[in-house]
Amino acid sequence: MASRSRLPRTGEAHGRPRPGRTGPLAEPMTRTLVVTGAGGFVGAHLCRIAADAGFSVFAVGREAKRPDSLDGFVDEYVGVDLTEEWPSQVPTDADVVHLAGLAAVGGSFRDPQLYLSSNSAMVTHLCEALMRGSGGGRVVGVSSGAVYAAGPGDSFIDEASPVGFSSPYAVSKVLVENQLSYYRGRGLDTVVARPFNHSGPGQGVGFIIPDLIRRLAQTSADEVLTTGSLSTRRDYTDVRDVARAYLALITAPRLDHDVYNVASGTPRSGSEILAAVCAALGRPVPETRLDPGLLRPNDPASITGDAGRLREQTGWAPQVSFEQMIVESVSSVLA
Repeated sequence: MASRSRLPRTGEAHGRPRPGRTGPLAEPMTRTLVVTGAGGFVGAHLCRIAADAGFSVFAVGREAKRPDSLDGFVDEYVGVDLTEEWPSQVPTDADVVHLAGLAAVGGSFRDPQLYLSSNSAMVTHLCEALMRGSGGGRVVGVSSGAVYAAGPGDSFIDEASPVGFSSPYAVSKVLVENQLSYYRGRGLDTVVARPFNHSGPGQGVGFIIPDLIRRLAQTSADEVLTTGSLSTRRDYTDVRDVARAYLALITAPRLDHDVYNVASGTPRSGSEILAAVCAALGRPVPETRLDPGLLRPNDPASITGDAGRLREQTGWAPQVSFEQMIVESVSSVLA
């Protein structure tokens, strides 16, 4: 395998026993991990971290050709439309982290049925293939913290918090979770991860941190910056810590629950993000102007995710600080 140096480093009981492993990434191993959505933001980081942990990585992506971001981290790659089929060459006895899916909340309002149909079909094809095969290893299905029914005030959210249906995207994720529960009842070892906001090097446009970096890099220090609300607070975790959380769920000897939050437990306001980005760019914080058109109705003032269940069950904890995440995001965007 080539050198691994592209990305920055930093209910019921589930599954069979995992001999010789007492922590989330306790020791190297030779074991296959299938990663769907491998060419995406989180997928590329997960493939690298899994390869470094000793996994043989089988990557599944949309692109016909393996993306450059996966060079040196994957042993096999297949490009396929998972809404149409599950690739026959993927081993059915491997562990799977299912990241693939439509994930833009805004886009889900424009084409809601596409989100419902596509995200659901992928899970059906994956799980039916495992049912026809050996039954698979453990399947971590990645959902979202967006499925929770956060109120207009401050929200501290654990896995017992009520689920809401605030967008077609959230509806599609709840559907996927229910499918995974159905297949768990059929004998598959499935578990759901609900990540809250995450960012870091490699994140594309359409998200607050890389978008702020690009806009600030293109404006002068005395220019007024037009923004949405900077007072709302959200829980941000570095993408590499999120990837480690998924591996922690894959490798845990025992899981006592069906759903696990992935979150830092510390909310950050838009103003804090702006200040941190400006510090990383070495420039003063600009004057800002609120654009009412960028406001979201009934937007919760603050959302904090509780990942205590994940910490207690697997020993996972964030390793990358908020400040480091911002600095490396700036370096990535400006590279």
